[in-house]
Amino acid sequence: MNILIVKTSAIGDVTHTLPALNCLRRAWPDARIDWLVEEAAADLVVGHHAVDHVLVSKRKQWVSGLRSRAWLQNLKAIFRFLGQLREIKYDLVIDFQGLLKSGILVGISRGKRKVGFGRGMQHAECSYIFLNERLPAVDMEVHALQRELLLLEGIDVPCSEVVFDLPVSGQDRQQVLELLGENGLDRNDAVKPLVAINPQTKWETKLWENERFAQVADQLVAQGCRVIFTGGPPDRIVIEKIQESMKKSSLNLAGRSSLKILTALYERADLVISTDTGPMHIAAAAGTPVVALFGPTAPWRTGPYGKQHQVLRIGISCSPCFKRQCSLPEDRKKRCMKEISVELVVDAALKILLSNPHPGEPAQPISE
Repeated sequence: MNILIVKTSAIGDVTHTLPALNCLRRAWPDARIDWLVEEAAADLVVGHHAVDHVLVSKRKQWVSGLRSRAWLQNLKAIFRFLGQLREIKYDLVIDFQGLLKSGILVGISRGKRKVGFGRGMQHAECSYIFLNERLPAVDMEVHALQRELLLLEGIDVPCSEVVFDLPVSGQDRQQVLELLGENGLDRNDAVKPLVAINPQTKWETKLWENERFAQVADQLVAQGCRVIFTGGPPDRIVIEKIQESMKKSSLNLAGRSSLKILTALYERADLVISTDTGPMHIAAAAGTPVVALFGPTAPWRTGPYGKQHQVLRIGISCSPCFKRQCSLPEDRKKRCMKEISVELVVDAALKILLSNPHPGEPAQPISE
């Protein structure tokens, strides 16, 4: 039995598909299971015990390269990748992405059964035309992770439990301990709660004010916490500005870790405070409680999965709008985020921290 999972991006979406992967492995323990994923999220799949082979697409790099002097090399790289995709004849290809970019890859692959949701899924971009087995559309108000499992149930694959099993090694965890030690957050401080704050996101409408993150961090440090900021390389400068507004010390690890190291760091944290973005889902999958700030998006669709998290959301009439740019007048712009107060975030964080009797210990990965 050869199976191909097509879930190319993004970080949160790939994380949501890991339980479906584990369900497939339980259903077919001896199958070859491959996964097609884009480079930015590949660390969440490479090394996973339930995956035999990972096909890594460098789509963004290749598309950009086609507009450069190196267009021929990039074109050759695309054809090499497509050749690798067609090397194996799959008994089952599952399009968990449901977008045009994934549908095209499903169409190119050599698969006997090409399965996914049919017409009626929001933002599907007609990806169903590449399928030869189309399942009835499901309600988009169902959480994204559950939609993945419903897709498997439609082909009679049972999914009785949610298990992520993030591919983090002992070496990754050791690197986190060394990274903390190098920055003065060693084991001697292990009795102090470790709080990671992930403030940035690509959507302008999802952002919370930098000054408020600074105030939250200061108040948590005053309560005896160790505070670390996380993010990608582009976030480092913004986080430095947040730190400049702080009165107390914190650590900026933005851009200094891979996704595997970030996952190991979140395992070690007692709490993660985050906007609605990929790392929020990694933290939830690692079993770490999350305080999530939601404005233009719907937490019942894409919130941190699990019962131990606290979602902060102001229920105004225009939320969720799912817009990257706020269309309200200037004096009311981004109300859904601006009306989330510092006090609300600090209170939610302290409530979770006080319920944790063992600060500083690694979280247990979620299994529901």
